[in-house]
Amino acid sequence: MNDLLKKSAVELAAMLRAGHITSVELTTACLDRIDALDGRIHAFLHLDRDGALATAAEVDRLRAAGEDLHPLAGVPIAVKDNMVTRGMPTTCASKILEGWLPPYDATVITKIKEARLPIVGKTNMDEFAMGSSTEHSAYGPTRNPWDVDRIPGGSGGGSAAAVAAYMVPLALGSDTGGSIRQPGSVTGTVGAKPTYGAVSRYGLVAMASSLDQIGPVTRTVADAAALTELIGGHDPLDSTSLPAPVPPLGEAVAKVAADGVLAGLKVGVVKELSGDGYQAEVLDAFTDTVERLRRAGAEIVEVSCPSFDYALAAYYLIMPAEVSSNLARFDGIRYGIRVEPTEGPVTAERVMAATREAGFGDEVKRRIILGTHVLSAGYYDAYYGSAQKVRTLIQRDFDRVFGQVDVLVSPTAPTTAFAFGDKLDDPLAMYLNDIATIPANLAGVPAMSIPVGVDGQGLPIGFQVIAPAHADLRMYEVAALVETLSGDVAGSCPAANWEEAH
Repeated sequence: MNDLLKKSAVELAAMLRAGHITSVELTTACLDRIDALDGRIHAFLHLDRDGALATAAEVDRLRAAGEDLHPLAGVPIAVKDNMVTRGMPTTCASKILEGWLPPYDATVITKIKEARLPIVGKTNMDEFAMGSSTEHSAYGPTRNPWDVDRIPGGSGGGSAAAVAAYMVPLALGSDTGGSIRQPGSVTGTVGAKPTYGAVSRYGLVAMASSLDQIGPVTRTVADAAALTELIGGHDPLDSTSLPAPVPPLGEAVAKVAADGVLAGLKVGVVKELSGDGYQAEVLDAFTDTVERLRRAGAEIVEVSCPSFDYALAAYYLIMPAEVSSNLARFDGIRYGIRVEPTEGPVTAERVMAATREAGFGDEVKRRIILGTHVLSAGYYDAYYGSAQKVRTLIQRDFDRVFGQVDVLVSPTAPTTAFAFGDKLDDPLAMYLNDIATIPANLAGVPAMSIPVGVDGQGLPIGFQVIAPAHADLRMYEVAALVETLSGDVAGSCPAANWEEAH
């Protein structure tokens, strides 16, 4: 493997600015790595080789001419395939959108293009972001670079695997119930879900609009901070966008990494996010990390959030209800594939039924049916209405405990990466992978996963930091401290030592 690819995005950006490397050299190294490994990993659904190299060449030309460029200009990035990209396919890993070329860019894509980061391609995912293993992609699963017989998490397994396998230093994901953080946990990458509204959702193909959030997928906390500074900020095109500037995340992360302490830090250990159902080695790694924080001067406080016990059930009522509404537009008439009935009259209703039968996978159909049911007359108050009341209780629990502590911590996922097929036929078992990540989405607060160790099989373990709404800076500071205390877990990924001949 080209030694350049082992460096962080921040390091690569500094080398580019100093003229030690060119963006064309770096982008070519990423594309060569993808060519060598993606037949085995399947992290990408589409590569834009020509577009990425053209952007890289433009960066090199402008830099040589003395132009003032964005600090990350020239650093390659990959994008989850549910963010629309003008002229590049956006399929959401679904047959129903196969070959669709959007006529516009998502706001985050516009910002990336304006900053001149070469976009190497679109990454694989669970269809329409529905899943925890990337096994629900219509184009086949992505494999975990730590063990190719195991899942890379979901729904953003493609972005996480691409970063973990050193194919790209940066990627974008989306997080509805943990789809950045859970893949981060099982692939040894850093994944952050910003405060709801801190990053524009304009151009993100909606799954559940009150829960979805775009965020960074990286190998270091500093890289995540740098990428969030680029994509964050107010967007008038998104009615839920927060009218607030992005805080100086990178500066804060650098200071904590240099000092190795955070004075006066109070850390809350959530009682309800551990215990039964959690792998013993995951709990051991979590306990060890909490102890490191204690030795670094943090005050550790056990807190209780009783409503968290109902978060999973509430989420799997609210989310499918919004899925049912958002996916109603995929009807075979306005855009996407069109399948006509083989027999009988060709009516709009029958075309819609035939198109959805052929275009949607089982998990998407399951959630549409569930969501339509909970919104139907006679069931709305009993199911959807009750779930929204639980959501309010979860928000109140967060407000209460954040009056006592600065951040909350928990394991990111209850287990390390499981084998393909282990939970594919048991939806409830699959849904339990999100048990620790869902509360943050229901409350709209920022949360982040940082790798802190490996289990006995050499599989990575994630540690979650949750901060109050709008306190993303605090989350990044604590995450930087956790990373400093835990060492370079991501650097021990076996993919780093794979021969290119693989």
